[in-house]
Amino acid sequence: MSKEMTFTVFCMESYKQHRNLTGKAVAKLFSDYGVFDYIYEFYDVLHTTGHNYINNDIDIYLKSRGAMMPA
Repeated sequence: MSKEMTFTVFCMESYKQHRNLTGKAVAKLFSDYGVFDYIYEFYDVLHTTGHNYINNDIDIYLKSRGAMMPA
């Protein structure tokens, strides 16, 4: 598995806990709004930050694309 893929799985697991979602719900959310592409494109920057920063960054990214944010 590539380092980007490993990091993407880390981001999914972290976001799942952050928003108390299932893995399936996170996968759909990330797929529907292009988060997978975002994580891959900005891997070099994102992987140097902590999980809180990443989760907040994903929240901002999703909001900017009009996603309905889970409670």
